[in-house]
Amino acid sequence: MIQTGRALALMALASSFFIAPAKALVGGAGVDSDALGRSVLTIVGSRGNFCSGTLIAPTLVLSAAHCVSPGASYKIVQYDADRQPRLLAVKRVADHPGFNAQGIKAHRASADIALLQLSDPLPGKSVLPLGIPLEPFEAGQAYTIAGIGVAARGDGKSGGTVRSAQLVSTSHPGRLQIRLLDPATNNERPGIGACTGDSGGPVLQQQNGRSVVIGVISWSTAARNAAGCGGLTGVTPLTLYRDWIVQTAKAWGVGL
Repeated sequence: MIQTGRALALMALASSFFIAPAKALVGGAGVDSDALGRSVLTIVGSRGNFCSGTLIAPTLVLSAAHCVSPGASYKIVQYDADRQPRLLAVKRVADHPGFNAQGIKAHRASADIALLQLSDPLPGKSVLPLGIPLEPFEAGQAYTIAGIGVAARGDGKSGGTVRSAQLVSTSHPGRLQIRLLDPATNNERPGIGACTGDSGGPVLQQQNGRSVVIGVISWSTAARNAAGCGGLTGVTPLTLYRDWIVQTAKAWGVGL
């Protein structure tokens, strides 16, 4: 989900989404088939929602808190060589205790972080390392985002394949929230950005010669901050929440 927080993630999941997965990220972002593409997962919920997640340990998925609703159950979608889907069990789910759903809906900073533990490791998938954003935070810093969301707003059939894009931070990045945009359009006209289904997807930064996950996708706008996609992409950085992730994983018997 994107745009207005939890409402985006709870968009109805069309049955054809499983039959013909296609694209992700609006604005023409490219298909990602490397290690990043093998690390980003599709999360589906019993209430019809779908989100993105990142494998950060063989049985641990990082996502956004607004992707996991109390009382719902969740599965991971795994595709075989013929692109036929298989639903894999999720053992347990936790969202950060500081998460405020109303804040995310209003595009304010919140602890929009969640973890899902799988019953079994996923064959053929890659684990991405965690980090925190480099400081000082400045406008124009480069980040990579990835997700399985729709390529056209409102078209559930266009979601399902991992895509990634290079975006840059706006003039007000910080420890609580980072806002990204397509440098080619500068939020003045539609460009590349996150959309429905990309929520929970990884935000990466190059550090010491490797890509590390420094945040998750939380919301989006259309150009000039209108409702929609292709303008700003809102990011919840891990700066204040990495310790919670590590401690929760440890309590579940998962090392990071």
